[in-house]
Amino acid sequence: MTNMDSKITIRNATTGDIDSIIELAGKIWPATYQPILSSDQIHYMMNLFYSADSLRDQMLVQKHSFLILESAGLPSGFASYSKIGGHAEYKLHKIYVLPGLQGQGLGKILLNHIIDLLKKQGAFKLVLNVNRYNKARQFYERMGFTVIREEDFDIGNQYFMNDFVMELRI
Repeated sequence: MTNMDSKITIRNATTGDIDSIIELAGKIWPATYQPILSSDQIHYMMNLFYSADSLRDQMLVQKHSFLILESAGLPSGFASYSKIGGHAEYKLHKIYVLPGLQGQGLGKILLNHIIDLLKKQGAFKLVLNVNRYNKARQFYERMGFTVIREEDFDIGNQYFMNDFVMELRI
């Protein structure tokens, strides 16, 4: 557990936090993706990535490390990452902060916390996917990430994720 100041805490999440992650995603995802995805696709992706069973699988089977950011004692954001490949490379799968708290530096605090953890584990690269039309791309660029390629993923139900793959050397 890390106490950034008296109001912001980042802690490891467990399966006991799944309901909180689902609740956060339910508040964050529509606000984030309504400008770029249909409501049907958002609903489909929420079920695909944020059902209790999916989150449990991500934590226990896929070995994603989840973090919860708390502001003033309340869950206010979350992130997940995992090691990929056979080297010291990691992937940032998720990083989200409640819409009303965005722009206050919480995402930067959470991402820097992950980078610090990964440095201690000997990581040299962190990659992520971001929707090509998501304004978060600019956030990642300010954090030092660069676009290395574009990818389109068929996620079923005739929906695709149209992403930039970005990378940060750490």
